[in-house]
Amino acid sequence: MVMRICGQEFSTTLIDRIQLTLVAEPDISRRRLSTKICGWLDWRAPNGKLQDMSCRKALVELNRKGIIALPENDNKFSFSATTVPYRRFSIPSLNCDLADIDDITVSPVTSRYCNDSKVWRTLLDDHHYLGSGPLCGAQIRYVVKSSQGYLGALSFSSAVWAMKDRDSYIGWSDTARRTNLNNIVSNNRFLILPTIKVKNLASHILSLVCDRLADDWEQKYNIRPVLVETFVDPSKFRGTCYRAANWQPIGLSSGRRDGIKKEILLYPLVSNWKTTLCAEPEIKLGDSAGIESPSNWAEQEFGSVQIYDNRLKQRLYTIAQDFYNKPQANIPEACGTHAGTVGTYRFMKNKKVNMDILLTAHTEATVERIREHQVVLAPQDTSTLNYTHHPMTEGMGPINTVRDRNTGLILHDTLAFTEDGTPLGVLDAQCWARDPHDIGKKRHKANTPIEQKESMKWLRSYQRVAEVQKLCPNTMLVSVGDREADIHELFAEATKDSNGPKLLVRSNKARNRKVDQDKLWDFMAKQEIAGSLQIHIPHSGSRKARDAMVDISFAEVELTPPKRLGSEGKPVKAWAIYTIEPQPDESVASPIEWLLITTVPTNTFNDARQRVEWYAKRWGIEVYHRTLKSGCKIKDRQLGDADRIETCLAIDMVVAWRIFHLTMLGRENPDAPCTVFFQDEEWQALCCYTSKKQVPPPEPPTLQKAIRMVGAMGGHLGRKRDGPPGAQVLWRGLQRLDTVTEMYTIFTHNVTPCPAPP
Repeated sequence: MVMRICGQEFSTTLIDRIQLTLVAEPDISRRRLSTKICGWLDWRAPNGKLQDMSCRKALVELNRKGIIALPENDNKFSFSATTVPYRRFSIPSLNCDLADIDDITVSPVTSRYCNDSKVWRTLLDDHHYLGSGPLCGAQIRYVVKSSQGYLGALSFSSAVWAMKDRDSYIGWSDTARRTNLNNIVSNNRFLILPTIKVKNLASHILSLVCDRLADDWEQKYNIRPVLVETFVDPSKFRGTCYRAANWQPIGLSSGRRDGIKKEILLYPLVSNWKTTLCAEPEIKLGDSAGIESPSNWAEQEFGSVQIYDNRLKQRLYTIAQDFYNKPQANIPEACGTHAGTVGTYRFMKNKKVNMDILLTAHTEATVERIREHQVVLAPQDTSTLNYTHHPMTEGMGPINTVRDRNTGLILHDTLAFTEDGTPLGVLDAQCWARDPHDIGKKRHKANTPIEQKESMKWLRSYQRVAEVQKLCPNTMLVSVGDREADIHELFAEATKDSNGPKLLVRSNKARNRKVDQDKLWDFMAKQEIAGSLQIHIPHSGSRKARDAMVDISFAEVELTPPKRLGSEGKPVKAWAIYTIEPQPDESVASPIEWLLITTVPTNTFNDARQRVEWYAKRWGIEVYHRTLKSGCKIKDRQLGDADRIETCLAIDMVVAWRIFHLTMLGRENPDAPCTVFFQDEEWQALCCYTSKKQVPPPEPPTLQKAIRMVGAMGGHLGRKRDGPPGAQVLWRGLQRLDTVTEMYTIFTHNVTPCPAPP
């Protein structure tokens, strides 16, 4: 369990540690306890100080919820006299023009013990309808002086957490608001003494204070604000002075605190304030903690999702389980109820969630599985999602490089696989719609940088794998790509850091790569054959599955940069493995001839053989794409626009991975208990349904046996030549298993008799 309070996550482990401290030190003060907790978490403000007050507020909230038991706060404070004696002051009376007062200054109150602090409090308590406080959060106070005496007072504090009209005007997302809210300050007190009658004085004071506010706030809190907000009660004031000082009215507050909707006015301190406030934070792996004891697989995969509304989190878990239980169903059928369907559609269009947020949580769960292996393959590939049959869907683009009527989205993703071919999870996904105006144009000009080409997708995926590699220092990750990934910039990126992930790419013969003055393909064809290897070629479309015997030769090479890179191109050291099928069968239309280039040192035949076997595992990502399209029916989703489809696609990608993972896990670990994948009610219902008996066996079956039972429910005959169940029959079997489990639960747990029919 992880609770987020006052911007900090409190895990079960942390709460247990707090409780142990309270037991060991029953007389500990709240201040000392909060200081300890801030030290454990390194919970600091931008100015480097411990967030002591925020931590104490969090402790009070935990105590209120009954999670911890704080000792009674019996401390009574008696503050000593201020070190600076309070000097009485007289209130001036002025009725003149602004030009007659040439020495107006706005001075910050530097200490609560100074005379200005006493004056500020006295002025507001005596003359402001809200009094002097309390002020919440970070704050700074000002007094307005002249040679005639004190003229007024102001104060600024932390911005309001959320307001519909303000947030809509700024145009930021929930994540951007939480990240950048501290760049806004709120003017919550402004007073000019009632004895001062000077035209334009108020707007002049506002101008003076706004000129210095950013510097004063940064000096005090190490944060430079870019926007100031304030609120005007329309029943008492018109806010004329704010408008005269160029403050912009943008709407009304909700009036939740006192029932009065107040007018919101904003004043930018810099010209690019909106860019600063709307900047989305970079979602980094490892920043969020998952659920310590997840109750189901959805919580395990999405437990660290950076969604701060707990209702949205619970909806996400429900949607994922519904989609998994009925992977081939449409959304209403998968959700089962009208309320669930409406909630799912609302979730898809919620601006607080998107593909990156959802998949980052799944990737963090994937990282934990990667750490258990010494070598993990990370093939990346591109697939198209055709939505031509949904012409009303907005945000689509052409999916081919030639002019036709097919429209949809382009998906480029990266999966993690073990050396045995078991998928561990999705590491990266890029989804976009092509610009229709770019189709048919010559996109690959010599002077066009790769950042402006679609080929940049390969480098972005590799960089994502590099992030994962930093979190898994004891695992070697190998990014694998097909012929389209044969890009010199990709190899240059892979050789920047010796501790980064490795690269394995099938060379594109059309690239005409050169080694010294010889073409790479011709150079490798001349190399001595090091040995032979039999590899399995899976079926693809009309191509039948077969086993092929290939000859392997390898050599260390230096890849010459292409001319288009000019002086920026640098040679890259790599190893080339040439694989050819010397005597293909006459029925084979396309005999194997691969030239693999890798940054993994390849000095022996066994090394070269392993690289070829690694590349053969790249077909797993194509199987995954078939699972996603045919099993999860992602192309049949009708959600109205591309953003909603991408959100739904993120969930479907995790569901497709889980189905594919189940398919391969049963082959890799057949003797493992099925409880590693199935819940107790599921395997018990499965055994009862298969054996046609009312009582399940006392011990769960093996994973292999459970998968075969699910496959049989989906139509797998289980003959000797059939092999293990594939993804398609498992889709159908899991869908039936969901219904079987539901009925099993009803009959075994619900003893209430059914009501008589009307």
